[in-house]
Amino acid sequence: MRYWAAAKAAAGTHEEPYEAETLAEALAAAAEKRDEEFARVVRRSSFLISGDPVGSRPHESVVLPEGGVVEVLPPFAGG
Repeated sequence: MRYWAAAKAAAGTHEEPYEAETLAEALAAAAEKRDEEFARVVRRSSFLISGDPVGSRPHESVVLPEGGVVEVLPPFAGG
């Protein structure tokens, strides 16, 4: 899992491994280790799975491929 901008700051890291079958499971596991600020940033973020946008799909329905990269992209100002 890769975190960008405010998500990186809230996570306290740029990248970490995950073990999950769905995006919802991966995000829940990451949130368990962190505070409410992390959860707030993630709620407002967009996600890419191995370069493909998740869009408005429910996170429970987004199956993660083995070895895939989840990118957490918070809203960016000016960009």
